[in-house]
Amino acid sequence: MNTAEYLYHAWHDAAKSRDTDALIALYYDDAELESPLVPIIMQRTNGTLRGKAEIRAFLAEGARRRPNEWVRWYRDARYYTGDGTLIWEYPRQTPDGNQVDILEVMQHRDG
Repeated sequence: MNTAEYLYHAWHDAAKSRDTDALIALYYDDAELESPLVPIIMQRTNGTLRGKAEIRAFLAEGARRRPNEWVRWYRDARYYTGDGTLIWEYPRQTPDGNQVDILEVMQHRDG
């Protein structure tokens, strides 16, 4: 299994099960996370988090706020990878109704 495939499965499994420790283990110490949810969840003025401590706090709070009707964790097993970038979508339409449409983009390095 290559790095992108590993991240695709490991991130989804950890997020779906609300395993913050497993999620944060996928990030480098100097990682950055950008999301429009950061200002809403973390009450910040911008959407960029830097370093594992900030990212962990965001992921933990996001896990605490679930489940909710907008997160079904449906995806269709397709992803794109190239040049150290991994992209996949949790589409709005699912077999069980609608969910929030999320596009995940990750840059990875060093295997």
